Amino acid sequence: MSDSCCGHGHGHACSPPPAPTSGRYRRVLWAALLINAAMFAVEIGAGLRSGSVSLLADAIDFLGDTANYGVSLWVLGMSLRHRAGAALLKGFSMGLFGLVVLGRALWSFSQGTVPEATTMGAVGALALLANVAVAAMLYAWREGDANMRSVWLCSRNDAIGNVAVMVAALGVFGTGRGWPDLIVAGVMGGLALSAAVAVIRQAWQEWRLGSRLSQS
Repeated sequence: MSDSCCGHGHGHACSPPPAPTSGRYRRVLWAALLINAAMFAVEIGAGLRSGSVSLLADAIDFLGDTANYGVSLWVLGMSLRHRAGAALLKGFSMGLFGLVVLGRALWSFSQGTVPEATTMGAVGALALLANVAVAAMLYAWREGDANMRSVWLCSRNDAIGNVAVMVAALGVFGTGRGWPDLIVAGVMGGLALSAAVAVIRQAWQEWRLGSRLSQS
């Protein structure tokens, strides 16, 4: 979904998106939280050992997603305004992650770091399996409110990032240089910024709608 109903400019009144309260959705969020927490532990160690910026970026992203799922569980069943507020917070955190990754990539470029390609490829493949599983579980709720959409976008971007990490590993292995790793880290940072803008825009619309509903 590219925008909420309020973002299409049709001029008709929008109905608030329903709150996701099903037991199935809650169970999926818990499974996603545990998978992401485990992958953060794996990738932070692998990223530090291999010197890969893209793996470190993905590890930080897994940590952010773990918090993302935790917040989503917390606001389940709350009002539209509360859910939109949580989505705004997550949108800004996604944007901050993107800026941190871009900054780290620039620092590594200045240092001329060359990461270990084998570790990058193996851990990238494991992370891809984890994120594809999470994205598949969340696919049914990709058209929900801004809070649900932020969860889906995180999982989608993570899967794309994992494929890119594996491509970067091949590039580092073939060239013996660190620039493929830095390019992928830059792409991951850009994806985070793009998703942040989309989530913040929709969440702000839903915040305003929730405020109007609470006053009526």
